[in-house]
Order: sequence, then C-alpha cells, then structure tokens
Amino acid sequence: MSSDNANNQDPAESGDEHRLIAARRDKLTAWRETGGAFPNDFRPANQAGPLAEAFGEADDEALEAAEPVTVAGRLMAKRVMGKASFAQLQDGSGRIQLFVQRDAIGEEAYRAFKAMDVGDILGASGQLMRTRTGELSIRVDELRLLTKSLRPLPEKWHGLSDTEARYRQRYLDLIMHPESRAVFTLRSRLMRQVRRYFDDAGFAEVETPMLQAIPGGAAARPFVTHYNALDHDFYLRIAPELFLKRLVVGGMDRVYELNRNFRNEGVSTRHNPEFTMLEFYQAYADHEDLMRLIEGLIERLAVELLGGAQIEYQGEAINLAGPYRRLPLAEAIVEFNPDIQRADLDDDGRLDHLCRDHGITPESGWGRGKRQTELFEKTVEHRLHEPTFITDYPAEVSPLARRRDDAPELTERFELFIGGREVANGFSELNDPEDQAERLRAQAGAKDAGDDEAMYYDADYVEALEYGLPPTAGAGIGIDRLVMFLADRAAIRDVLLFPQLRPRQST
Repeated sequence: MSSDNANNQDPAESGDEHRLIAARRDKLTAWRETGGAFPNDFRPANQAGPLAEAFGEADDEALEAAEPVTVAGRLMAKRVMGKASFAQLQDGSGRIQLFVQRDAIGEEAYRAFKAMDVGDILGASGQLMRTRTGELSIRVDELRLLTKSLRPLPEKWHGLSDTEARYRQRYLDLIMHPESRAVFTLRSRLMRQVRRYFDDAGFAEVETPMLQAIPGGAAARPFVTHYNALDHDFYLRIAPELFLKRLVVGGMDRVYELNRNFRNEGVSTRHNPEFTMLEFYQAYADHEDLMRLIEGLIERLAVELLGGAQIEYQGEAINLAGPYRRLPLAEAIVEFNPDIQRADLDDDGRLDHLCRDHGITPESGWGRGKRQTELFEKTVEHRLHEPTFITDYPAEVSPLARRRDDAPELTERFELFIGGREVANGFSELNDPEDQAERLRAQAGAKDAGDDEAMYYDADYVEALEYGLPPTAGAGIGIDRLVMFLADRAAIRDVLLFPQLRPRQST
C-alpha cells in the first residue's frame, strides 16, 4: 500500500499534510501485516468523565484500593520521555491522562505506543493514580491500538475564524471543541425532558406522515417530490398540525409529536429549511391553558438543564420563570412605536402610510390585519427580550385559529417571544367546519393569485371537522430555537449537528 500513496492523494492534500498522511498509511500497512488491524474485541468498562467525578478528590490510598479501570478513546496528545510517557485520552465524556511505562506494558507494546499518532483510537487498562502534579491518571498495564487515524487532527482548529468548516466537518468540531459536544449533549437532555413533561401531563406521543399529498398547518412554501409508485407529486410536511387534529377528532384528547418539518425558504442565523418542532394538542382547553403549559415547560427545562430559571443569553440576563407577560399585538405596536396611536391601526389610509414609513410595501391583497401584522414583525418582534406572549392576532393571518367571541376580526392566538425571537405559536383551534372551509378557500385563492406560502384547500380535513372536533387548543414550539437560548448560541447552525449549507464549489 505504501507504494501507492502518491496515487491515493486527495486533491485537497498538499505539502506537509500529504507527507504526514503518507507516513500514517505506511504505519497502517505495517499494522495490517501483523494480522491484527482494526480489532473489535476491546470493551471499555469506564469513561473519563465519570472517573473524574468519582475520583477527582480521592487520595492515593483510595485510588490504589479502587478496582482497575478500562477506557477507550482518541489520543489527543502525548509526551514521550524515555522509559515513561504521558498521553491524553478523550472519549465522549471527557479526557483522562494515561501514564505509560515501558516496564509495565513491555518493550514491544511501548515501541508501538511511541509510533502511535495523535488522532489514533486506543484502548487502555490499568490502575488509577495521581501524578506529582496532582492530576488523576491511569497507570497503564495494557495498551492497544484500535483504529488508525490516517489524517492528522488540526493543531489549531479554525473554529473561531472558520465557522463554516466547523459545520461542514462537524466530526472535527466535536473532536476538537468540548463546548460543541456540550451543546448537543444538552439538546439530547432537553428532548428527554420534553417527553417526560408531556408524558406526565397525560399526553400521548404520536407520529404523523412526513410525506403529504396536501401540505398544511402553516404558511410556508413546501418542498415537492414525486412518488413514482402512485405517479403523483407529494410534499415534505411543513407542519403536522392537520393530522394531529384529525387524531383529536378520533378521540385522542391529548397528543404531541416531536417532528421534523421542511420549509423551502432561505438559510439564515434563525432559519434552516429542515428543523425540529414540538406540536401538541389538548381537547377541552383554550389558548390560555396552553400558555400556562408552555410557561411550565420552559421554566422546568431551564431548572433541570441549567440549574435555575435565570439564564444569560448573548450577554443579556433573561428570567424564564413564569408567568410571562401577555400583550395584544395592536397594543405592542403602539407601545414600541411612540409615533403610532391606537386609532392609526384602524385607519386604512394611515396604516398604509405607517407601513411605507417603516419600509413595508403593502400588497393589493393585504387587509388591515395583514398590514398590522407586518408592522408588528418589522418594528416590535426583535425588541421582545423578556418572555412575552403576543396575543389577539388578526383572523386574516390566522386561518386555523378560533375567532374571539367579542371581536371576530381577532383570534384566540398567541406567539411567544424570547430574546427577540419567536419560540412558540399556538391558539384555540377553529372547530367550526364551515368557517374553516371559508378560510381555506380564501387561502387557496391567495395561492392561485401567486402567494406561494398560502395554504392549500384540504377537503379531507374539512370533512374530518364535520364529524366534530371538540373544543381544542394546540401549539408548536421550535426546539432548535429553544436549544439556542438554553445553550447561549446566536446561530441556529450551532445547535444543528448537520445544518444545511451551500454545496462546496468544485475546483
């Protein structure tokens, strides 16, 4: 194999890097010749993190009395000093130091250790000890090479200056940056806590189709695919809402789904076309019930994951303890825009003028509610730092929400904002099938007129409502954005293991 190194060169390799890779391939060739390359019979019984937690403060006597340990992980550093050497081993829980002596493991094994490279994956067994400097270590009595790393790890990974490289090669980011691994560990714990919270509240976790003949449940442009067996176009779901409400019609009074949604929109620090949502529906409840449920969930997540409801996000202190402020949309516009009076929002001419003043060009099909919502999104959203429920959204922009009995131009809908970003959207559900059919027809008309984000008319969903949807409330929470807040990350890509990126330009 070594004679073929030049032919195996990656186009991206050159100079020193290629020479290092060639040298590692030579070592792999020699290892293969022993007949023992890439073994799969080593089983670690311990991990670095739990060992540090259990024995970090133990004295020498306690360490000598402890059972021998067995660990496996990636060699991150080594310092060879004649007959004794030190190495840093990293596994999924952290790092631990290895103290490797020639007399303890034998001449041949020690020679093999000296030939190992940073990045190789090793297995080690031995007795816990503490070095003269006080560092918890393993006095190794067995050391084995388990996987040969052919590419050198970056000496100084470009994580701070080359963030796109971290996203494209997430595996290197996770190897080199403990803080990145911590984000995704937190995300995993968050998902477990979400499930526990809703399971304890009597909800059933369900799964609904990701391929849909008619996309619905949100105002968004879908991805289109073709189902060959049926010779029909299908859509990746933009939301599971209409299927979840069908389940409530069927008698499943409390349901939730942690789901992947897909929206054919731009990529930014806040948006990824593939994202994770929590959606849940509760019969015999209204939007007020769900606001309380969401407050309890977010406060519990902060306490369980971070130790308290007071968090810091991007240098700003935010209190996630409920109850959160409730603020009607129209009042929010007035509160955050001193130049706008409440009466201005009910005057179509004045409202058009205000929109244009703020860089919004009203389109011909926009009604008063749409203009108000656009004005809110442009001038208020980014200023809602403390957790705030914005309520009373116009019916015009809420085609699936129940109208207010005392003000039918408004709906029993809310959106939750934290740190200037939308985190949740929910409402008392529209369960009047005739009203729903009328609103969906209006959405279909808007789509025919060129609005790519307007909803389709879903006749089957309307038929389901005609069998009777009990009074119900439902909401969706953006899991990715919630992780951003709790992990203190500014960009959604930092909390997605494999975010969507533009294809690499070929050279």
